[in-house]
Parts: sequence; C-alpha cells; structure tokens
Amino acid sequence: MTEVEFLYIPGLSSNVFRNVRLTGSWNADGIPAPSWTRRPMTEFTHDDGCSAFRCAVSFPEIATGTAITWGVLLDAPGRPDSWGITQENEIDGRRELTFTLGPASIRQEYHLTHCRRLGANKYGIGAVTPAIRFGVWAPYAQLVELVRGDLTSGYIADDGSGIVGDPYPMDRGDDGVWRTDTLSSPDLADFGRWDHVPYMFRVTKDDGSVAFRTDLYARCQLGRGDTDPAHTGGRPFSGKRQDLDGTVSCSVVIDPERVTELFDEGVFPETRWLSDQDFWAPEHDPIRPVPTRVEDLIIYEMHIGGLGAGRTDAAGRPQPGNLGDAIDLLDYLTDLGVNAVELMPLAEHEGWASWGYGTSHYFAVEFSGGGRDQFKHLVRECHRRGIAVLLDVVYNHYHHSAERAEWGYDSAEPERNIYYWYEGRAADYPSAQPVGSGGYIDNMSTGYAPRFDAEMVRQLFISSAVALALEFHVDGFRVDQTTSMHSYAQVHANGARADRANEWGARFLRQWTRTLQLVKPSILLTAEDHSGWAAVTEPAETGGLGFDATWYSDFYHHLCGDTGRGPECANLLTTAALGDGRALALSLFAGALSESARRAVVYHESHDEAGNSANNGIRSGRTLVIGVGRAPLIGETRRYAEARARFAAGMNLLSAGTPMFFMGEEVGAQEDYRYDDFISHREDFPAMRNGDGRWLFTFYRDLIRLRRHLPSLRSRHLRLLHVNDETRIIAFIRSDGDEEVLAVASLANNPYGDGYQLSGVPAGGWQEIFNSDAASYGGWNDGNAGATLWSSNSWLAPVIPRAGFVVLRRR
Repeated sequence: MTEVEFLYIPGLSSNVFRNVRLTGSWNADGIPAPSWTRRPMTEFTHDDGCSAFRCAVSFPEIATGTAITWGVLLDAPGRPDSWGITQENEIDGRRELTFTLGPASIRQEYHLTHCRRLGANKYGIGAVTPAIRFGVWAPYAQLVELVRGDLTSGYIADDGSGIVGDPYPMDRGDDGVWRTDTLSSPDLADFGRWDHVPYMFRVTKDDGSVAFRTDLYARCQLGRGDTDPAHTGGRPFSGKRQDLDGTVSCSVVIDPERVTELFDEGVFPETRWLSDQDFWAPEHDPIRPVPTRVEDLIIYEMHIGGLGAGRTDAAGRPQPGNLGDAIDLLDYLTDLGVNAVELMPLAEHEGWASWGYGTSHYFAVEFSGGGRDQFKHLVRECHRRGIAVLLDVVYNHYHHSAERAEWGYDSAEPERNIYYWYEGRAADYPSAQPVGSGGYIDNMSTGYAPRFDAEMVRQLFISSAVALALEFHVDGFRVDQTTSMHSYAQVHANGARADRANEWGARFLRQWTRTLQLVKPSILLTAEDHSGWAAVTEPAETGGLGFDATWYSDFYHHLCGDTGRGPECANLLTTAALGDGRALALSLFAGALSESARRAVVYHESHDEAGNSANNGIRSGRTLVIGVGRAPLIGETRRYAEARARFAAGMNLLSAGTPMFFMGEEVGAQEDYRYDDFISHREDFPAMRNGDGRWLFTFYRDLIRLRRHLPSLRSRHLRLLHVNDETRIIAFIRSDGDEEVLAVASLANNPYGDGYQLSGVPAGGWQEIFNSDAASYGGWNDGNAGATLWSSNSWLAPVIPRAGFVVLRRR
C-alpha cells in the first residue's frame, strides 16, 4: 500500500471554510476509477498558524504508476459546495491537480494563497513563544542567506556594508523556496525579538554573483524618501532611513496580528498596540452600512498624494498628501454623500510624489504616505461612515526600476528572469537588440509583462490582494489595464503577437477573481478594460474573467471629449464650448448612455483625463474648464461653465452605470491634474466648498442623494426616449418595478422656456423632482418649479433649462 497525505492549505489568518472534502479519481478501495469519491478532510492548525485541512488515502500496489487527479470541495461563505482549486492548468484549463502515484508514500499540497508561506511569518504556532520563519522563492540561486540591517539607516549596500551580525543560512526546498530553520539558527526561535527588525536576502545567483534582494512579501519597506544610495547622482546618502526610497530599502518584520492604537504615535517602532480583533471591533455603524453591490456605489476617485494642498517642508518645497489628509476629508465626503472611495495605488511604488502605478512590493503600503497601520485606520474610519474602500492595483507591469525587487532576482539570464515573461531564448533574437531585451513582452504598459504562467508569480498578486481584503478589510479593487494582460501582449523584438502570454494573462485574472470571491464573496471587483470583450464581466466559472464591472472610457470620450478624438466620438462638452449652437452628436452619446447598463463604471472625469491625456496636440483638462474651451472663468462664462459641468455630472449620475468622478469635480477644480507635476497643482477642496465651489458642491450633494434614494436610478434599466442632435436634447427613462423617472437634458445655449414636446411618454402625472438649473445651484432657475406635468396622448412638454436637465418622477 502507498499512503498519500493530501493537504489543503488556505494560508488565511481566519478560517472561512467549512465542510471541506477531498475528492479524487479513485474508488472506496483506492483503486483509480472514473467515478470520483469524496472523503472529509480534518481541520488542523498548520505551522503557519492558520487553519488547514488534511486527509490520508491508501492506494493498493496495483495503482502504482497511475495518474491520480484530485481536488477539494468546500463550503465558502454563502457559497456551499464550492470548488476549492482556483488555478487552471495549461492544457485544458481544468482546475484539477494531477500526480503520478509512485511506490513510496508522499504528500500532495495545494496552497490557495501564499499569504503566510513566503516572507517573514510566525512559525510553530502552539508553542508558548512562536518562532519566525523567512521564506523566499529563488529557484535558480546557488545560495540564499538572511541578513539583518540597521534600523537607523535601513539600508544594506551592494558591497554588504550595513549588515548587522552574521548571516542566517536558508535551506532550499524542491519547490525553489528557501527557508530559515530554527534548529540551525536558534536566534529565530522568538518572533518577538524580530519585530520591526530590518532584513534582506543575500542571493548568490546562478552565475556566482551576489545580489541583495528585498522581500517581495514584506509587509513594510522602511524608506519614506526618494534616495537610492546606489544612484545618488553625486548627492551623498544621509544615512537616515527617512530619506530612503522604500523600493530599495530593507524590508521590515511586521506582526500582522497587531495594529497601532494611535493613528500617528510619532515614534518608530510604535509602542502602543491593539490586537487585530480589538482594533476592528468598532468598525461599523449599523445606521450607515457599507454598500456591497456595485450598482449601489457612487465612487469618489482619490489620489491621496494629491491632497494636502499648500503643505511644504522646511525648505518650502511642496509635500504630497498622506493618509491623515484622507481621514481629514472624510466628513466632507460624508456631507457630499458618496459611499465609496477609489484610492489610486498605495502599494510600495516609485516614490510618493507619483501616481503609484509602478509597484515594487505588493504586500507593503507605501511608507511615505503613512504605511500599513495608517491605511487600516483610514479603512476603519471610512467604514464607520458607510463608505466602501476600493483600491487600485497594478499587475500589468512592475516598478520601472525594480533591480532590488522583481528584476533579475536570482539570475542575470533573460530566460531565468523569474518574475518577467521571456519568449524563447536570448539567442533567438538579433544581436542588435539591447542585451537580452528581445524576448521580453510589451503590453502597451510602461514596463515588461509579468510571467503569468508561473504560479509563484500569480500568487504574488493574488495573495497580496487576499491580504488586503481580509487583513485590511478593503471592500474591492480596480485592476489597472486588464486589456494589457489578456489582449495586448507582443514580443519586444519584433511586435509579434504573444498569444500564450495573453492566454495566461486571462487565466491569471480568472484565478485572481475566483480566489477573492471564494474567500470574500462581498468583494467588489472592477477592471480598467478597453477591449469590449463581454467575457470580462461574465463569471469565471463559465469562462469569463469574473469582474463585476469595467471602466467604460468611451462614455467619457462621448460626453466630454477633450482628448483630441475625432468624429467617432460625440465630444459633447468640447463642441458645446465652441458656443456657435451647431448640432451636437447626441445620438452617438445616446449609444454610450444605453451601453452604460452593461455592467459599466462610467465617469465624466478620472485621473487619466483630468489633465494628463494628450492627443493631436490637445490636452485634457477639468470639466469646468473644458466646458468653455478654457476661457477665463469670470461672469457669465463661469456660469455657463458650471451649467455644462452640471450637465456632465448629471449624465453620469443619472446613467445606468456605476457613477464615478475624480476628486475636486464637486467644487469645480480647475488645475490640470498631470502625472509629472500634480504636486504643484493641488487645490483645497473644503476651502473651495466655502468659496466659488459652493454652488457645485450643493448640486452634487443633492443629485447624489437623489440617486441613493431612488431604486430606479440605481437599476440597470434605461430606455432611451428621445434624442435630437439639432435641438441638443436627449431624454431617457430609468425604472425599477413600478417606479419610473424621466430625465430630460439639453446642451442648448438657451432654455426651452415654453416647453419641449416629447412623445412616447407613459401616461400619468410627472412631477419635477430635480432641476440642475435651480438658483440654489447658481443657475438661471429655468424649469418647472416642482410642478406636476401630465402626459396627454403620450406627449409631455417640460421646460428644459439651457445646458442642464430636469428629472421628473411618475406619480
């Protein structure tokens, strides 16, 4: 008999699974059979301190040499009988595990996540004092050692200076993972002695060269500045950790089961701590629940570095915003009425004075903005106010200078660059290519593509997202440029399509969504996807990618159109800004409005379009500015600018999509928000609310309240009623059950004061419940004064304001 022990290892700090069962291609006697059997698995505490499950099966000698296929069924939260294997194989995409049975007893393991498998983790749970175990994936390394750094400098140079004490040996496993062992290193027997200790890995690569590498599973990178001591440009490193760029600094041991009691204690390491359970205990207010459906969200996109307007350092240089500034803004957002904030990337990246789209360490929160514990404080404060937290994550490329992170981790050979996809061999490409660059994958991002066919690479992204969802209580994610992962891959050398890279990118996205939805069914998942592929929002179980919604950028281009697009887009606001009364392509926009019902996130402004996009010499800008062609915002010009900005916001918030807008739109932000100089163009939104932006803020607040109050405006039902390019009128009905709401909007330069004849309006009384032109919003007050209008023989004649809209509800 051959005994096989099957282990299912979720790697989750809290057990979310019940009724876990092993199933496989054998019968009750252990003989391979086409009809699978099931056996209960026993829960136990794994040496990582997390619940795991095991079951032993004895196979008779006649089964030796047979291919055995197995998997796990379990009851996940709200999802009984779920399949517990989320990864796909390359041959047929099935999610089953296979091995060939040999004569000796063996162990088969499946790790759902690597949250506690790699990095610095507690080990030997159950002992009076847990030990610490370090793990790192370096399959081509000749040798890996753990080295300690100094807390003052936080840096270990390439020549080894900065190492404290002797190195600790690490042992290589068959899976290419190197681990420390307390038997050979007794100093590792007490996790508490390592809390907040800086460390790195000294990696002897396959060619014998030595490199110092950070821990890609580190929960904290020590630096909060912008200095890379190896590339200072002649500027000496101060020797202080505060000045370091965290992408090259030492990693830091963190206990994930503790959270700082105070938001900012002013010392590091902190001294006042709460248990994870105590910290999160006062998280929710029952009278202000956090939304859990993507249809119910009203999203405020926020760049935390862009807050803190006016802050400078001692030398007068502008300083980016931080997590404290975000918390300070929450009461303002509560008054505004939004119920979700979408945060631009917070994982450790290429410097806080950036947008964050070059990630280096996916488990670490950028220390420059406050770090992991301050982010938890922000999430808790959002939840207390009924605001969901969505986080932008970047998996289509890494930090552009990742030499101490993903780049060449344990080998200088391109084919062995374990985190990057390389097609073929370096010798396959012309010598004119920069050394080794030929086979890397371009995907229309700003760096080479990840190696999605490697489970260890996929797990870097998957496990970090699971940690954010469960440990940080993040409510959802927006994944950057998913099209780059499943459609755009091509070989750098010649532009040839890299179909296998695209296929594995899609497999990765399915594994990512499956895993998150398995462990946290309420998770909200959106994708920035420009492919138009319907499968993006179809369930992963039926071959889709499993997202709840996709960013619908064409809605923006039709509505605002300030990025130089041609006649294929409606470009409504930029055309209206010409002021000559010409016909508008509202019929094109009508198509986008109808398309918004197809599980879309729609917006009239995002970080990409608030000043950063450029095409044919035209640069995008803020809605208030583009509405009048960048004319000076004084007198009637500003009045028209605000009216057109209200029109744009109204089409967004009244659409059948999930509405989103970029921070500052609600008070008429004017400064172009660009990637490279945003820090010099920040605006003080609360101050603007009390000044020139007060009319817009009131408008946004009231319209958001209306959407949140009426189920019809949160539904996916939208029926186009009327569109006329010459008169610049569009009308549509939003409904939910018996509730019907009619929106009639105009971009004409003058009001339809005598009423505009609409046909096909359902019979009955229609009461005006919202007018974007109200005097309280700074408008001309043209409208129906809240009156009830009656549809006669399907005709209705509401007064429609210039550059505005009215909303009527059927009585």
